Amino acid sequence: MPAAGFSVSSGAAAGSHFEAKITPVVILSCVMAATGGLMFGYDVGISGGVTSMDDFLEKFFPAVYRRKHETTDSNYCKYDNQGLQLFTSSLYLAGLTATFFASYTTRNFGRRPTMLIAGFFFIVGVVFNGAAQDLPMLIVGRILLGCGVGFANQAVPLFLSEIAPTRIRGGLNILFQLNITIGILFANLVNYGTDKIHPWGWRLSLSLAGIPAALLTVGALLVVETPNSLIERGRLEEGKAVLRKIRGTSNVDPEFEEILAASRAANQVKHPFRNLLRRRSRPQLVIAVLLQIFQQFTGINAIMFYAPVLFNTLGFKSDASLYSAVITGAVNVLSTVVSIYAVDRVGRRALLLEAGAQMFVAQVVIAVVLGLKVTDSSDELGRGWAIFVVIMVCTFVSSFAWSWGPLGWLIPSETFPLETRSAGQSVTVCVNLLFTFVIAQAFLSMLCHLKYGIFAFFSAWVLIMSIFVLFFLPETKNVPIEEMADRVWKQHWFWKRFMDDDDDDDVGDLKKNTNNNKGAVNGV
Repeated sequence: MPAAGFSVSSGAAAGSHFEAKITPVVILSCVMAATGGLMFGYDVGISGGVTSMDDFLEKFFPAVYRRKHETTDSNYCKYDNQGLQLFTSSLYLAGLTATFFASYTTRNFGRRPTMLIAGFFFIVGVVFNGAAQDLPMLIVGRILLGCGVGFANQAVPLFLSEIAPTRIRGGLNILFQLNITIGILFANLVNYGTDKIHPWGWRLSLSLAGIPAALLTVGALLVVETPNSLIERGRLEEGKAVLRKIRGTSNVDPEFEEILAASRAANQVKHPFRNLLRRRSRPQLVIAVLLQIFQQFTGINAIMFYAPVLFNTLGFKSDASLYSAVITGAVNVLSTVVSIYAVDRVGRRALLLEAGAQMFVAQVVIAVVLGLKVTDSSDELGRGWAIFVVIMVCTFVSSFAWSWGPLGWLIPSETFPLETRSAGQSVTVCVNLLFTFVIAQAFLSMLCHLKYGIFAFFSAWVLIMSIFVLFFLPETKNVPIEEMADRVWKQHWFWKRFMDDDDDDDVGDLKKNTNNNKGAVNGV
């Protein structure tokens, strides 16, 4: 297919030089695959607005409905209900379980079929939620949506990392996160409109998730499978043909040989999860796990899940709370666009460190304002202070959106070698969903007990994670995926100590042989 744009080179500074053009098939594939993020974002954003709607609460959570309209309870505790939190969090618990099955399908059947499975779960889950007559039916729908999240979050980041040319891999991969933010904004806008439709506005909110679900399913039907997956499963000629198609050039032998070398090593690994525990896999595993924990303990999902509830708690009226959630959703989208532009220019570390400082300051200021202005009995923050709190929330959201949001997914997807990539992505998604579940299930109770101190709690975590990035996270921009070991881990002051045991594992010798063969082809 003819090129559309400019040529990019991968690994020019060291190792292989890969010729690649930004082809229409790459752009189309990445846009279609990233709609998995659209569905995920809609599910994240829709629950907060729906759980603040009186019609929804009166039908499924009458105790919360009564407490919301009473004046005797603490403002911080009106929504403290485990069942209400389970409505939000059950999606992530189901996703945690589904990701293990998704790892198997991703490795053995490919990235594209796994995205199709995700689309199927999403569509069925939407039907259950939109037609829910009781709480069990509602929860079953959320569980099915969670299974879709598990499959989509397993396959889509891998797909994007493998199909994109190295130089723009970060930007294209962040399309997944951009679509998450667009999904959240879309959900907030829908909730703002349906809140005025009685008594079935909440059904419309939940049912409209069918739009991104259909987009993901159609997108999965249209995209090509990644050459890495085809080659890994022994379909070499097909993989090479796809590589020519997506790179817009016939000169793909160097990249093909590199993928083939990694594939041969990967096929020797019969137990990829066991291989993750090897000493030489520790840097990637530790960083992937900690990034997911840190991402959730920024507190971002507490805001995204429960933004209308949170603003309502702070004294905003129903319309104002939903409107404020729309504003934060819009800031989220625009700031993610900043990340797409900056991630392959500025680098991963610089974005994370700058955002850490910005998030820390914003959360400390919010904690101070709420501590001074919002009490158990006072439900009026005051117009000026309310606007200031929304500005600070937007400051926090914007910094997260161009850093920890997209990079929490990008960095793990580009650092694992092929033989452990599917298993590594499975662990990444699993840990992310586990701690997302913890935050979703605990936040309203934490808000009730910690009150304004919850923002101080999250700011302390932001400080810890920024220190970790400063000392232990290496830069990975413009490094080909299959050259991470030599050019990143073996050069890092701390992690290089874990990279000295290649001779001790069952892939070390094979990698040496295939690298020698690859060197002859690449002229190294």
